[in-house]
Amino acid sequence: MKIEGQAKLLRIYIGEADKWHGQPLYMAILLKARELGMAGGTVFRGIAGYGANSVIHTANILRLSEDLPVVIEIVDTDEKVQKFLPVLDEMVKEGLILLREVEVIKYAGNAG
Repeated sequence: MKIEGQAKLLRIYIGEADKWHGQPLYMAILLKARELGMAGGTVFRGIAGYGANSVIHTANILRLSEDLPVVIEIVDTDEKVQKFLPVLDEMVKEGLILLREVEVIKYAGNAG
């Protein structure tokens, strides 16, 4: 797969404890994106954050949280991202989904 030039970046903010059919939501989203042939995705675990409920979740040792913020980023063509949005709408019950235009400079995998 080759992507160059204009693409879309999906950024999904959820909680680490969010679930989808018994598995972590971040992993379910990543697996679904791969199943649909999307170029790639990455999950980032935050050390602190808050969302619509204004509850601060932190990795501070004095306030151990089991629901740290998680951000998932997926980059692909506009066409593939648009097809994925209804799937995300069903999966993400609480969170934030952002979509922005990006320019891909290089996308290369291991030829092995």
